[in-house]
Amino acid sequence: MSISGNINNTTGHNRMKTRNTVLVVDDEAISRLNIKDALGAEGIDVDEAEDGLAGLKLLKQKTYHAALLDIRMPNMDGLTALKQYRKIAPDLPVIVFTAYGTSEKAIEAMKEGAFDYLTKPFDLDELSTVIRRAFEHRQLSTRVEALQQFIAERESSEFQPDQLVSKSPAMQKIFKMIGQVAPSNATVLIEGETGTGKELVANALWYHSERRGEPFVKINCAAIPESLLESELFGHERGAFTGAEARRIGRFELAHKGTLFLDEVSEMSTQLQSKLLRVLEQSEFQRVGGAETIRVDVRILAATNRTLQDEVKAGRFRKDLYFRLQVVHLSLPPLRERKEDIALLVKHFLKKYGPVGASHKGTGGKRNLTADPKLLTRLADYPWPGNVRELENVIQRATVLASGKVITQDHLSLPRAGDTGGLPLGERSSLNLHKALQTVERDLIQRALEKAKWNRSKAAKLLGINRRQLFEKIKELKLKE
Repeated sequence: MSISGNINNTTGHNRMKTRNTVLVVDDEAISRLNIKDALGAEGIDVDEAEDGLAGLKLLKQKTYHAALLDIRMPNMDGLTALKQYRKIAPDLPVIVFTAYGTSEKAIEAMKEGAFDYLTKPFDLDELSTVIRRAFEHRQLSTRVEALQQFIAERESSEFQPDQLVSKSPAMQKIFKMIGQVAPSNATVLIEGETGTGKELVANALWYHSERRGEPFVKINCAAIPESLLESELFGHERGAFTGAEARRIGRFELAHKGTLFLDEVSEMSTQLQSKLLRVLEQSEFQRVGGAETIRVDVRILAATNRTLQDEVKAGRFRKDLYFRLQVVHLSLPPLRERKEDIALLVKHFLKKYGPVGASHKGTGGKRNLTADPKLLTRLADYPWPGNVRELENVIQRATVLASGKVITQDHLSLPRAGDTGGLPLGERSSLNLHKALQTVERDLIQRALEKAKWNRSKAAKLLGINRRQLFEKIKELKLKE
């Protein structure tokens, strides 16, 4: 009988071999002992439980690669236990034991999600075959889970080369650097104020790299609570902490052979920074709550709206990690320092949002919008604290409000000296920046959701954000369909 062999390699990554663990739930002690001896001889660990309840308790505490479950047991019968086990570990292959001739129970077990069944008394070679298939099934489930997570990350972030728009000398230098650096595996640190286009630069570095055909995984370190960020990066085993009901594959694993973009990397705690440093130095890590050492081949791109050198001096960022990240350093200029790009960007955004923003009779959903010269003068005079992202939001809103083919100053929502920037009456007495921005943000998100008929993926694309960010904003702003 041969059960283990190369099936201890779990997801195809280059990693250390670990022993598979099987949960055997049977009220017959001699049956459990025989199975444990047989599987133990093949290098497989076995945990025993005398009934369904005892097995349930073990399953809540530990991750298993397969389970063997008798149908007839006291306290909690096998079918009831199977339903409970499937809720806790839906990807766990459960093999049930049935008495000879009880086909009805076997059929019912298969309907409830059992992986397979064996009729007692069973042959150990038959058990070997079924266990091998169960392990392979578990491996496949892990790969599918990772692929689904990767697709979800990529779904709303497809990059087009023409998204980087500029004729300013400072940005032209950035474009040249992208061309020089992209083909290498060098770690790149991208610094710039919020809204300057750091993610677009990261997209371009990936797009023009040798890893373009491999995963491009992104994570915003500022958008995830500190208590969960480690799990998001490195994954976790089931039971690693309260609420960890199933194994989760982390972003580093998802990005194996590809590229990982760490946005707002400066928001990491110093403790997590040290773990990130270890991955950069050794290309290996462990999942939260796990003992398996996982090796990965990942190119790192990092971005921050802070100056990391200042963060190092202030003691908020590790000096050794800073030097690891800034092998190549790109500093993006704010929009107020590249005013010659404003007219070009307005034209780009009108082309992007004009057609999708049109819902007027006679347009057929297509409009070639242009900007009034006075509007361009007004835009050039504005300091743009939110940079290109703010300009994009302003133009997108203007395309929604415009009924003709020309957008004018009347369609803008920029503050003027002595006025409130076109905010609703309820906000005119308030100079609270957070409330003002939240009002504009709510308006844009509400309009996008209505235009997309509350299809979150379409609305997220209209807004230029990913679905997770949109869900968070819907919850934060308490928007309802």
